[in-house]
Amino acid sequence: MVMIRLARMGARKQPYYRVVVIEKSRARNGRSIEVVGTYNPRTNPATVVLKRDRIDHWVSKGAQLSDRVARIVAQQPAPAAA
Repeated sequence: MVMIRLARMGARKQPYYRVVVIEKSRARNGRSIEVVGTYNPRTNPATVVLKRDRIDHWVSKGAQLSDRVARIVAQQPAPAAA
């Protein structure tokens, strides 16, 4: 099964995260299929950059969002329809 979840990056006590598409059975920072965004909780407010079209693509293919990623995606405004 494919999941969209966070992979921790950064130095000790200075984390930032990549939002990645990855096989569920792989390690947290294992080889990912695609990076679909970043999340930096250390800024005020937290910095979030998401590729909503790619996230929607993977969800349509059956990927599941982790609890934290689902919360981050829900807080972001939907992209404007063209």
